[in-house]
Amino acid sequence: MRRSMLALTAALLASAPIAAQTIQTTPTDRVIDQGTNHSEVMRIAQYLTDVIGARLTNSPGIRKAEDWTQAKFREWGLVNVHKEGFEFGRGWWNEKLAVRMVAPRPLQLIAAPLPWTPGTSGAVTGEVVLAPLADEAAFAQFKGKLKGKVVLISEPRELEEATEAPFKRWTDDELTKRDNYDLLNGSGGGNRAFNPARLTFGAKRDAFLKEEGAIGYAIMSSRNGKLVHGQNSQFQVGQSGLIPGIEIAAEDYRRLARLAKMGAKPTLEIDAVNHFDDSDTKAYNVLADIPGTDPKAGYVMAGAHFDSWAMGDGAADNGAGSAMVMEAARIIKASGIKTKRAIRFALWAGEEQGLLGSMAYVENHVAKRPVDAGASGMVRYMTWSRAFPITPGPDHGKLAAYFNLDNGSGKIRGIYAQGNTAVMPIFEQWFAPFRSMGAIEVSSRRTGSTDHVFFDAVGIPAFQFIQDPLDYGSMVHHTDVDTFDHLKADDMRQGALILAEFLINAANSDQPLPRVPLATAPTPADQFYTFPESAH
Repeated sequence: MRRSMLALTAALLASAPIAAQTIQTTPTDRVIDQGTNHSEVMRIAQYLTDVIGARLTNSPGIRKAEDWTQAKFREWGLVNVHKEGFEFGRGWWNEKLAVRMVAPRPLQLIAAPLPWTPGTSGAVTGEVVLAPLADEAAFAQFKGKLKGKVVLISEPRELEEATEAPFKRWTDDELTKRDNYDLLNGSGGGNRAFNPARLTFGAKRDAFLKEEGAIGYAIMSSRNGKLVHGQNSQFQVGQSGLIPGIEIAAEDYRRLARLAKMGAKPTLEIDAVNHFDDSDTKAYNVLADIPGTDPKAGYVMAGAHFDSWAMGDGAADNGAGSAMVMEAARIIKASGIKTKRAIRFALWAGEEQGLLGSMAYVENHVAKRPVDAGASGMVRYMTWSRAFPITPGPDHGKLAAYFNLDNGSGKIRGIYAQGNTAVMPIFEQWFAPFRSMGAIEVSSRRTGSTDHVFFDAVGIPAFQFIQDPLDYGSMVHHTDVDTFDHLKADDMRQGALILAEFLINAANSDQPLPRVPLATAPTPADQFYTFPESAH
């Protein structure tokens, strides 16, 4: 009889509605559930890449992305969704580019337009001349020799043998080796080789080519394998090229240079249709918030840049990071998790021209540094972190942490602590639930060149995640093959849910993350003491 009653009780419990049972879940469980079973990260990435495509700052592509990303944030229930503008300059976009060799034989070439250079106003034909223009001293050598020519402005680089596989994931041992503390020596840090004249040389070269009557110029792709970039690193905000400029695939460029050197007179036909847009010279960051429960507790922040260069679809750089930031926002909102601090999400513009969007946010909200008011673009980028003193702004004490994603679609393997040793044991604890997902390394190392840099430079705890490299650096970064095909769905799901977890932890911690001392003007580097001559 007792056995029968026990069996009956078990059967009744088993048949009871799920809603009647108490199911205990942790915030981490809810994040993982949303980030895996209900993920939308690849849908977000596909729209940004397949539908919108390349998102050059102030181009039609990024204007579409501004509208679409704001609409998605509102759809998910975020608040204070808006754009913040900063002065950038004219927009530009390419409608068409066709480049072919017509002599000594017909051959279609692989090429990309250089942003902010004009089109050709129809197909133009000119003989190719190799005229390396590395500096102003070279102008005299080619004066009077470039009229009607297409100018290859550099000697071709030799083809180098590959020494590493083009696709890579970090091993645990390699990740461990990435933990090294950069011991600063009081000399002021990086950018020592910065030469402002290098950034103004492009305009002088353009003026020389225009004056000499060249019909266009070409640079060589920095990668082999017929990859091209559509990247113009010498572009200066507010300036545009004076003559058409193109980038030619490395293999095609070498062939043209060889033909020119042997006297075969290679001739190109170029048809470039480029458009400038001065209707709105401001670029815009997109911002959206999830409110906190304590209005006085401040906020934490996550960001990624959603601008790209002109070729490819801006998938790995940085549609992937943008999609993971947006997905983290959706995960947190959909999970219903409440946080003490507010969480702000940012999609930055102008990153490719010098982290201009995140710099503008820092200057408007967090802190200022006395940079030359006339400096813009890369000049501002290279000098900003060396200008003292730092003047904290209204959000300096409110912003408790900033997290950034900008290394492709590879899974998160750890985080760079930016020399903030006090935060390392905290991050170790936060990574504990995700070690089986491959997130294992908290590195004291500093990393740069992306949008956490200026937050870090004014004393905000700001961090970039360590990601598996995949084929990001070897193939897709800034190239015509930076498309949705190269994104890894499982990696991006993992990255979005870890970002969401870090934001929740930072927003709910009893104390804000520890900060390093606010930087002050450096003293001379430590050296052996030398006695004055009078003391001998």
